[in-house]
Amino acid sequence: MTPLFNDFYQCIASNRLSHWLETLPAQLAHWQREALHGDFHRWQKVLANLPSTTVSAVDCTTQVRFGLSSDIDHGQQQRIQHLLQQLMPWRKGPFNIHGIQIDTEWRSDWKWQRLLPHIQSLKGRYVLDVGCGSGYHLWRMRGEQADFVVGIDPSQLFYSQFQAIKHFNPDPAVHLLPIGCDDLPNLQAFDTVFSMGVLYHRRSPLDFLQQLKQQLRPGGELVLETLVIPGDESTVLIPKDRYAKMRNVWFIPSAAALCHWLSRLGFHNAKVVDLNQTSLDEQRKTDWMENESLIDFLDPNDHSKTIEGYPAPLRAVIVAQR
Repeated sequence: MTPLFNDFYQCIASNRLSHWLETLPAQLAHWQREALHGDFHRWQKVLANLPSTTVSAVDCTTQVRFGLSSDIDHGQQQRIQHLLQQLMPWRKGPFNIHGIQIDTEWRSDWKWQRLLPHIQSLKGRYVLDVGCGSGYHLWRMRGEQADFVVGIDPSQLFYSQFQAIKHFNPDPAVHLLPIGCDDLPNLQAFDTVFSMGVLYHRRSPLDFLQQLKQQLRPGGELVLETLVIPGDESTVLIPKDRYAKMRNVWFIPSAAALCHWLSRLGFHNAKVVDLNQTSLDEQRKTDWMENESLIDFLDPNDHSKTIEGYPAPLRAVIVAQR
């Protein structure tokens, strides 16, 4: 079985992440053995069939766009679109590949625009994104001149989608590893750690925040984006069964409570830099994501509530330093 991750191993062998090689190859070999089951083999065939193209333009600063429609003929464009559609549903984006607009469920670019003015410059930094999905924000981080960008997410589909996008821009400084946060050792190597849309899925949120802290070098910055509810530092919602039809939502704290948690864990200067009610324009069904979306998760008679009667999704961005 050919390792999928040799390029990454070679990259980190000579940089500050070299100590990760003590544990990572065994974890990824296990993942690859498990990935032999299910749809992964089919998705790998999709990747193998993507044609090689000449990419005349790369933009990760204002969008994620690799190539122009004029780089290829109409037949190639149709073939690429057909192949990319076999990797549906596409949730985080959007991406533009040779003029093919992958209109994802989430307008992840809006979230990026909201948080970017409030974080430390990424120029020259090592960046980790925990729970990165298909990797949209990895490219935006690279567009802000980060030196080395790593995302982790255990999903086989997200890994395949990331590889499909990277096919058109094989940047050696941008990587996605299909592992979970519990697989991370105490690296203490990243200048900035992002975690967006993950905390409420964790049964033990304080342990998760501590795991994020262990990835940061002293003085590094945490950028945390998550669901919150209105309230003071003692307010936490624990859904009885589901939240917005999701079973795997365990704790939704207020923004004040979350800042308090971070302080208790030894983070410094925790502050809320953005608070945003998720709109039906930011999360919605598209031709590239035909499953249920936000409109189906809200009370049809009162969009200020979820279908279960809880406060509708409100998202905060909090920054803090180790």
